[in-house]
Amino acid sequence: MNRLLNFVVVLLFPVLLMAQNDFDTLLNELDTTVDNYQIYSNRKEDKIKQLKVLLKQSSSDLQKYEIGQNLFDEYKLYQSDSALGYARKNLQIATVLKDITKINSAKLNLASIMGTLGMYKEATDVLHKIDIKSSADLYSYFYRVNTTIYGSMSDYAASLQEQKKYDLLTRQYRDSTMQSYPSQSNLKFIDQASKLLGDKKHEESLDLLLDYFPNISNDNPEQAVVAYLISQSYHGKKDHEQEKKWLTISAISDLQLAKKEYISLRSLAFMMYEDGDIDRAYKYMKRSLEDALFCNARLRTYEISKMMPIINEAYQQQNETNRFQIVLFLVSASLLSLVLLVILFMLFKQMKKLNRAKQDIYLANIQLSELNKELSFFNEKLNEANFTLTEANLLKEIYIGRYMDQCSDYIGKLEGYRRKLNVMVTTGKMNDLVTAVKSKQFIENELKEFYTNFDQTFLQLFPTFIEEFAALLVDEDAIQLKEGELLNTELRIFALIRLGIKDSAKISVFLRYSVSTIYNYRSQIKNKAVGPRDAFESNVMAIGKDIK
Repeated sequence: MNRLLNFVVVLLFPVLLMAQNDFDTLLNELDTTVDNYQIYSNRKEDKIKQLKVLLKQSSSDLQKYEIGQNLFDEYKLYQSDSALGYARKNLQIATVLKDITKINSAKLNLASIMGTLGMYKEATDVLHKIDIKSSADLYSYFYRVNTTIYGSMSDYAASLQEQKKYDLLTRQYRDSTMQSYPSQSNLKFIDQASKLLGDKKHEESLDLLLDYFPNISNDNPEQAVVAYLISQSYHGKKDHEQEKKWLTISAISDLQLAKKEYISLRSLAFMMYEDGDIDRAYKYMKRSLEDALFCNARLRTYEISKMMPIINEAYQQQNETNRFQIVLFLVSASLLSLVLLVILFMLFKQMKKLNRAKQDIYLANIQLSELNKELSFFNEKLNEANFTLTEANLLKEIYIGRYMDQCSDYIGKLEGYRRKLNVMVTTGKMNDLVTAVKSKQFIENELKEFYTNFDQTFLQLFPTFIEEFAALLVDEDAIQLKEGELLNTELRIFALIRLGIKDSAKISVFLRYSVSTIYNYRSQIKNKAVGPRDAFESNVMAIGKDIK
């Protein structure tokens, strides 16, 4: 049984991974869309400005009515107050034209936008005064507006009795709406899906909507509506991952079409909050609130205002926690840096002492060479002095090697600390820290400084290393240093070898390359050697021995 379960998990894992990547891509697109909301708003404003210019230039009432209708359509889900103003103006123009169909259409526009503004009493008063029998072409629009308004009244009913009453009216008007549509009407699909959704027939609703969705173009406002209905179908099936995916698709469509009256982004924000993604929850809810206020969608503003304090409090709490963690990390890093500087300072002092000792011994050797060679006692002292110098040099090289290992270990520990924090973040404990912790900038800076210090230290000990190393190669220009470089990767490898670190595994740890990469570098340089390849590293070990 366990083997079967493991097999199923392994089989489905790539599918699940692809689904997650797909959702992450959608979220990134939504983030970009939210950040660039002003671009889409500007497009909407440009279109509205063009219509207003045409309205000023129009001479006939009929033209003014048609352009006013276009302005109402543009403002309806963008700025409710302006849409209400143009609906009233069009009603006045239609009254002057004495066209009953245009009058009824303007009244339906007026009732529709009043419903958006939460003016249900005024909206129903307008609807009751419409003689829809005189405008057969407006049947479906009339029923649809009634369906929307009574649906909203049911959602915000003060008592269960009123809710049932408005819910019944909503169903009745929806049925009438569906009967009034032509057989292949797009709106009929949407209303039919809404009815199935209301009857909790989620599978049937999905079958209808998922088949219909690919036929909708990206610039069609229906795309966001259909995507939202699909998300609600998955909500009924308790499939939260698919619900979030389709809410994201709906929100992207809403924002890119510059709609300010919507529900998808707000619903997605709350789901992000429940999932612990506080940053996105706050960002999406803030955008929803600003759009609702701009549109003057009072009910949307009321709905958002109930959730915004909860998300805002969590957001502030997370910021405080993250701020403390960052301060703690910076203090720790500063202390470690200070310790490292102290070690470097002590090492520098020790190196100066060694250099002074080397210089003293060098002078002593000159003096001893001038003395009578017959004095065996002084010859003995000279040999002892030379032995002491050799031993000091050996200790110096070992000390430097150990110091370099310690510095490398320190950087490795910082890397391990970063990975540990990353694990904590990805498990949901500190989501805000993910971006900062995943960055390797700190480690890279430390490595850069570390290698610079190494280069300077090594070249102080072996100032002619680069020239002597180049002389061991067939082409002395084979080693090219970039501007500002003291040593490059090839030179550092053989610098470590000169210090007695010949193991490729140790060199790979020190330079942060793979063992195979270090091996390849060594082989490539050996291939360029003047003499036998096998003697190349021995020749490197002889570099600097003649320098006193």
